Amino acid sequence: MRRLGPLLLPPMFFRAAWSLALRKGGPGIREMHNPGSAAHSKEKMPPYTNYHAQRSYPMPDEPFCTELNAEQRALKEKEKGSWTQLSHDEKVALYRLQFHETFAEMNRRSNEWKTVMGCVFFFFGFTALMIWWQRIYVFPQKPITLTDEWKAQQLQRILDMKGNPVQGLASRWDYEKKEWKK
Repeated sequence: MRRLGPLLLPPMFFRAAWSLALRKGGPGIREMHNPGSAAHSKEKMPPYTNYHAQRSYPMPDEPFCTELNAEQRALKEKEKGSWTQLSHDEKVALYRLQFHETFAEMNRRSNEWKTVMGCVFFFFGFTALMIWWQRIYVFPQKPITLTDEWKAQQLQRILDMKGNPVQGLASRWDYEKKEWKK
């Protein structure tokens, strides 16, 4: 808080006053770079277009081509007359001035799925290589206690010691016939 005489003014007051001063007097940031002029050049920026056509919204608000050259302007003047005098190519050119794609072109399948599947398979392969590399060079060797011979010796040791003869493994082993009880 700042003290100006008997008043206590919050810092937000100064920011608001500064923004009002910029807005009313002198060129502010907003006036320096407006969308209609380039920032540091005399060239005209291309116009912003609202052209947006899809299958679900086939009639865009603006035509596809907004800036026309001399022959396109002549074709637009010819359009105002009878359409029977227009050739097929001129009708197509007029259509292309208004719309970017036909419905057939919008519905055409793209080959983007090939790129996507290629990337998916590439990452699967890369992941498989990483797992293989980790199993060989990063992870330790399998402990000896996980081998089948060690497990068989451990089972034989438990049976020889008659471990848990009431409900455990020793209760299911027939010591006379040396086989599991049925």
